[in-house]
Amino acid sequence: MAEPNIIGGLLGGALIGLAAALLLLLNGRIAGISGILGGVIKSNVAGERSWRAAFILGLVGGAALDAFMRGGLPLRMQAAGPTLLLAGLLVGFGTRLASGCTSGHGVCGLARRSPRSLVATMIFMVVAALTVFMTRHIF
Repeated sequence: MAEPNIIGGLLGGALIGLAAALLLLLNGRIAGISGILGGVIKSNVAGERSWRAAFILGLVGGAALDAFMRGGLPLRMQAAGPTLLLAGLLVGFGTRLASGCTSGHGVCGLARRSPRSLVATMIFMVVAALTVFMTRHIF
């Protein structure tokens, strides 16, 4: 089994933290990706839509640049299309139910010492662990 790329993980985490901190300091906004994406779709204010779109494009562009520089991303699909579609819908439902996503609660909420974000993040992690266990060992 290949050793994980620790430097890449540290660098990626630091960049996520930097982006979240800069968004809060410069724009007064929390870097919750589901909320940012929802604002791109729903917002009628041009200025609101443009910074949100730029943030999302930066996320996708960073991955695309990394893929280009490395000759592709080392991704392997773990499920078929219908399963991925159902999973995406469930994640969307969960972000609405939790009033935020893993980035909003886990990165920004925990940094702000939000008790609600601590509970939400613990629930995300427990459900994720149970899902992995069930899909690998039960189903």
